Amino acid sequence: MHAEIFAIGTELLMGEIVDTNSAYMATRLPALGIELRQIRALGDDLGMLTDAFRSAWQRSELVLATGGLGPTQDDLTREAIAQALGEPLTIDSALKAEQEAYWSSRRLAMPPSNLRQSVLIPSAVPIPNPHGSAPGWWVEKNGHVIVSMPGVPHEFYQMWQDQVVPRLLKMPRGHLLISRTIKTFGQSESAMDDTLHHLFGKENPYLGIYAKPDGIHLRIIAKARNKEEGKRLIEPVEQEIERLIPDLIWGYDDQTPEERVGEALRRTKTSLATMESCTSGLLASTITDVPGSSDYFRGGFVTYTNEVKIAQGVPAPLIAQYGAVSTQVAEAMAQAARTNIGADFGVGVTGVAGPGESEGKPPGTVYIGLAWKGGARSITARLRFDRQLIKRRSVTQALLELRRLINEVHHERLT
Repeated sequence: MHAEIFAIGTELLMGEIVDTNSAYMATRLPALGIELRQIRALGDDLGMLTDAFRSAWQRSELVLATGGLGPTQDDLTREAIAQALGEPLTIDSALKAEQEAYWSSRRLAMPPSNLRQSVLIPSAVPIPNPHGSAPGWWVEKNGHVIVSMPGVPHEFYQMWQDQVVPRLLKMPRGHLLISRTIKTFGQSESAMDDTLHHLFGKENPYLGIYAKPDGIHLRIIAKARNKEEGKRLIEPVEQEIERLIPDLIWGYDDQTPEERVGEALRRTKTSLATMESCTSGLLASTITDVPGSSDYFRGGFVTYTNEVKIAQGVPAPLIAQYGAVSTQVAEAMAQAARTNIGADFGVGVTGVAGPGESEGKPPGTVYIGLAWKGGARSITARLRFDRQLIKRRSVTQALLELRRLINEVHHERLT
């Protein structure tokens, strides 16, 4: 089954809102046996939207659209679908009653414009939206389907999970697309391509390589009649990758660096403390994004100035001799955090997030200190691009280097 995704709203084209809905669906369609052909962002123009739906209807069995279901004059998705299929819009009495109840429960009179959210065409059935006033549409006709959902992310996610996915699973599909993502860190995209060159260029399974903020991702995609067959096709490629680069692999599929660090700390029954400068608390925030992180994360310090670093135990002569942005200070920060809080491991991050230089060092110069009972070491990172990305990548590298250290100290193989 082939699909297309439409993200609807002029605000998307203006850059005012980032389209996260399309990416979310795109990552989940392969497991549903649906092959995505294209993603389009479309403005609030009735003629353009009508043409887009009409042509997609002819090309693909499934069109997934988000946005344009509000009550205002620029919400045109319903009208565009109706015109594309040549069907009239009429007010549905049940939807109208739901709209009136929605507003009545808030002790407000329903604005007349909300009647636009009560219309249907003959080929459409409403998709309930318990988190908003805009019901979705499931349009099915002559073997083709259009699914129209709200653009508001939390409304879209709930509708997708609770209503749309169960219906999609009931649709006939010729094959499934099964995927496996192997996440690596420590080697460039070109070097990885050289190492695994003999695995690329095959159709089934297909191996793709992607540069991501948390390293290089290798995605194996197999086209199969069922999940078992897909896994059998993927397995030899996965095993070959694991044989060639075992020390570079840090995770699989949806795993994140912070989750992997948490697993390692919990497994080894050890604890962690942090001290940050250029990342301004982002490392601690990321670590605590994992539920239950209080089991192993003791706490952290944001020491943005030299005075605060010194107050928390970083020796003043060390800063005077080497500068605050240095390997020596990064290691001292890690040791101070570990000692002050009484943790097994400490991480210190100091660097230049930009946009200008600091202590004669260019933006993107970052030093990550790691400390444990047996000593300390540091890693130098040369990062590029803007301030936010430098901070984010510094955190990612700190977490992955910490996980590597935990496994080394406890003599465990990275898995």
